[in-house]
Amino acid sequence: MIVLDPLMSAEEADAVLELWRRFPSYGLYSNEGYPTTFAPELAQRYDAAVNFVRTGGRFGRKDSDRGLMAARTNYFRETYAYGDEVAAPGVEMFMTHPALLDAARRLHGRDVIEPAIGYANILLPGQELAVHTDVPEFRGANRKVTPEWLLVVMHHSGLFDRWRMPIATGISYFGGGRGGELAYYPDGAAGEAATYAPRHNTAVVLDTDSVFHGVDRVLGDEKELARVRHGMRLFCEGDGRWTVRDGEEVISAYDEDELRLSISWKAYCFTDEAERDAWRANTDDLSLDVVLDALADDLVARGRLQAAGERPPDAEFGRLLIDEYVHFPASVVA
Repeated sequence: MIVLDPLMSAEEADAVLELWRRFPSYGLYSNEGYPTTFAPELAQRYDAAVNFVRTGGRFGRKDSDRGLMAARTNYFRETYAYGDEVAAPGVEMFMTHPALLDAARRLHGRDVIEPAIGYANILLPGQELAVHTDVPEFRGANRKVTPEWLLVVMHHSGLFDRWRMPIATGISYFGGGRGGELAYYPDGAAGEAATYAPRHNTAVVLDTDSVFHGVDRVLGDEKELARVRHGMRLFCEGDGRWTVRDGEEVISAYDEDELRLSISWKAYCFTDEAERDAWRANTDDLSLDVVLDALADDLVARGRLQAAGERPPDAEFGRLLIDEYVHFPASVVA
């Protein structure tokens, strides 16, 4: 993991905070996702959500109120940039920041860096981010056309490394908030967690597609958290105040310093321009049928399916794939 402290100049950091504040509003993570067609019954991050409910997270804390348990990881997120699509004018300075580009080169030892995605994660007091690995990408398979949990399965299976897009992720922090430490597993799922305490205008850069990580609980008054439900949005009201709204109804209100903001930056890392050009030309891309057939064949070889052509219905097949390939850290902090 590479630490950038500070990430940028004070003036640039202030500009990022202003961008955050002027964005129209922020939806819940449960609202996000592209309308992929395979096994739509499974939530985009079904893998991480089920593990969180089953284990209670890194600290093994389970709420008797299932609504509160769900609200803890249903944080607010919006995408500022995805490729050439810019939803938050001004984010270009962040996406092409030299410190992030240089860190990405060092992380993967690849010289050609293509900034790909920038998005904001906002956690309320009482919220945390379940331990997970991020959504990877492959040539022909990304979150716009492939379910996110399936992309995670593909990477953990090791069957599609030839098509994988090496991605560097920079997790940058701006503003206040208490708690919300980044917990990550540098020695793999079988190892112990390390933590990084966020501070304004800092960032860490790592391979989050491969390294399990999460966010410990944000501290503060969480008395209204259980009321947060699918479809609600977070608004900046000005003068350092933010509200969660269900339509016009105010559900809860917060001082800005109570919120934990991180902005994630993702970039594709190529060995050279020829490799980048091959990606741009969409040569040797994967298709969904090729992916599913390869996974089914591997499950037969592992003795988990009788025959590749006899796989179960899509959602059941998806659960089988997650159970077989995605092995979360077992350690729980006392």
